[in-house]
Amino acid sequence: MQDHLQFYIDGQWVNPVSPRSLEVINPSNEQSIARISMGSAADVDKAVAAARRAFESYSRTSREERLALLAKVLEVYQSRYGDFVQTISQEMGAPLWLSKAAQAAMGVAHLSSTIEVLKNFAFEHVQGSTAVVHEPVGVVGMITPWNWPINQ
Repeated sequence: MQDHLQFYIDGQWVNPVSPRSLEVINPSNEQSIARISMGSAADVDKAVAAARRAFESYSRTSREERLALLAKVLEVYQSRYGDFVQTISQEMGAPLWLSKAAQAAMGVAHLSSTIEVLKNFAFEHVQGSTAVVHEPVGVVGMITPWNWPINQ
């Protein structure tokens, strides 16, 4: 069983403010595969504060810088594809073939699509007499469903 009891916040692995763990159960065999930390409001506040600080510089990055970052994320994802397949299969109780062919594959597909869209996205255009400008506006927090996590 693996322990994943820290959060990645502000560029480093940190312990939760109020430690509380949860066992992750493989639904296919009801065996515990890992322990994870449950976040608290204080952990969320720390992460949001870090994201707001990072937003100040990241929001000013160029298209080329963002493309390079996404390409690196895709490269690392692909280099660890087998790890994603195994983890998704165990976490969701999904057959390995499904995890490999569909679930883990969606990570590659989404990253690849994002890269392709970003290459030619018009951040500014004129519509009638109005200039439309797409620009970063702030931090977003999301909660993803358990049943298709890499798709989020």
